[in-house]
Amino acid sequence: MSFESVYQQKRMSAADAVRQVRNGDMIVVPTGAGEPPTLLTALSEQRRDFRDVKVAQILPLRKFAYFDPETVENVRHVAYFFGGPSRPGGQAGWVDYIPAYFSELPELLDRDLLPADVVFSLASPMDAHGYFSLSLGTDYTMAAVRKARAIVLEVNPNVPFAYGNCHVHISQVSALVESEEPVIEVGLPKIGPVQQAIGKYVADMIFDGDTLQIGYGGIPDAVVMQLTEKRDLGIHTEMIGDGIMTLVEAGAVTNRKKTYLPGKMCATFALGSKKLYRFMDRNPALEMHPVDFTNDPHLVGQNDNLVSINATMQVDLVGQCGSESLGYSPYSGTGGQSDFVRSANRSKGGRAFIVLPSTAKENSISRIVPTLTPGTHVTTSKNDINYVVTEYGVAQLRGKTAKQRAEALIGIAHPDFRGELREAAKKMNLL
Repeated sequence: MSFESVYQQKRMSAADAVRQVRNGDMIVVPTGAGEPPTLLTALSEQRRDFRDVKVAQILPLRKFAYFDPETVENVRHVAYFFGGPSRPGGQAGWVDYIPAYFSELPELLDRDLLPADVVFSLASPMDAHGYFSLSLGTDYTMAAVRKARAIVLEVNPNVPFAYGNCHVHISQVSALVESEEPVIEVGLPKIGPVQQAIGKYVADMIFDGDTLQIGYGGIPDAVVMQLTEKRDLGIHTEMIGDGIMTLVEAGAVTNRKKTYLPGKMCATFALGSKKLYRFMDRNPALEMHPVDFTNDPHLVGQNDNLVSINATMQVDLVGQCGSESLGYSPYSGTGGQSDFVRSANRSKGGRAFIVLPSTAKENSISRIVPTLTPGTHVTTSKNDINYVVTEYGVAQLRGKTAKQRAEALIGIAHPDFRGELREAAKKMNLL
């Protein structure tokens, strides 16, 4: 039987495909743009027919109707990392959260520490050999494919067919639906003068031939915009976005100097514009791999001169970073920040940058604090921290004493708060 015949046998309506789900199942959905809107809309419409079904995902982008506190006994969200649709439920307590390093989610699935009964995913059209590409969210989804009882794909011609370890064969698929709506687009964050200043400090410490991991946010993108004149940069990252594509188009990224997977960019999920998704399609310079490849510190650290750039919300005077919660109230998640800070620390010539504006709430509070707000989830530990950058400068903390760290961090705090930070440091016997 031909692949096309098998395809037609497995093609059905979304309403029928959702019946692959059983009560008590855990549905695993890819990160961000890889989420399948037609399938999740159908699940939402039928949610009252189910009991104790969970949907596990990093960074949901659409507020489907199943995000509903009234029907959590039927279908509820379980966050690996909060996004806009899941954050209110996480803060109110009706969306639960599984803390984990992004890089270790596949292992948790492989060891049955996380369940994966069903996979729902966007996919590219099938190629001549019977393969679909899960290019937009390879992440932990490929591990879930290995474990799941049922794999349900939403096949969309707007999804790029990427290379790498991101393919599912028609023989593995339980059901598929077709859709043609554009893949969700996420624009570049707003970049203001503070972000621009921080970006310049970091950009000045990036050199020709470095390999980059660039997180999401205004400050990382401000760095990217100042790298277009660099040469022979490499990319080994978790997210590929429009900023990286811009560097490729400018000739700044060639991947020739990479010491691990030379000649190739690699990432585990994509988030950007229609132009980015076209750029990814059958691009031999790009490979999409599971997150236990892209984020594993042992593997990533084999890149010499690895530079990681990630944002945080709060840093205390010994260098602990709270990047995922506001006090005890969850905001995002661990994600890959710790993975890449540790990767850069392992890399020969590596540098890990944690970036943040010096203040929040219209300069009314300092983001550099004596101690983290009670209940704050520590994302990057004091033992892993390397460079901290605000619009007032750079503090290199690795190998420094607690007193040296406090002095350096106070020096890059907003001037209005340095006095009280110094007094607090004295009371803590840090100065």
